[in-house]
Amino acid sequence: MKIPLSNRLLACCGYVKPGDRVADVGCDHGYLGIYLLKNGIASAVIASDVREMPLQSAIRNAEKFGVKERMSFYLSDGIRDLPREFDCMVCAGMGADTMISILDAAPWLKSERYRLILQCQSKRPELRRYLYGQGYAETLTEGEYYITPALRRSGSELLPAFRESVLSGLRKTVAGLSGGDEEKYRHYKAILEELTDDDCS
Repeated sequence: MKIPLSNRLLACCGYVKPGDRVADVGCDHGYLGIYLLKNGIASAVIASDVREMPLQSAIRNAEKFGVKERMSFYLSDGIRDLPREFDCMVCAGMGADTMISILDAAPWLKSERYRLILQCQSKRPELRRYLYGQGYAETLTEGEYYITPALRRSGSELLPAFRESVLSGLRKTVAGLSGGDEEKYRHYKAILEELTDDDCS
């Protein structure tokens, strides 16, 4: 049975380390955690949402895919009511204001024990400034979906379509920057060439 995971969430999964205990904050349908468990990436998943209906949907989906016993579910505003026994926290699909509110309420996340994967939908520069100012030890703000080594190794059935969508977007970006901002043009052209070389290897 295919897990209906979006490209956005698949990109986030590519940054989770094997064996991580993952907290998926704002889990919605729960597919990110389900994917991580079904593919042997995460060892356990905490799934939380501020709304009851999405959380119940996540519970049903986890049961359908046979991973409910390895997930725990919390109705929580951000991370307030979650246990702290995890290695990696994923926040995907939120705006910067919401993410900053979640982080402000949990200053203990600054510990080097934790890693954050933040896929921000709006005001990304503001989020980056906040993270820098707060001194987070290791933070990944994932907004541009490039193909990571972990993602290449995943063997996901979604990877070919995801790869093509990334390449298509990069080609358009490079074409649009031609004759304009030289630094950005070289940056995106190098990424495009690297990914194209991977296809040929």
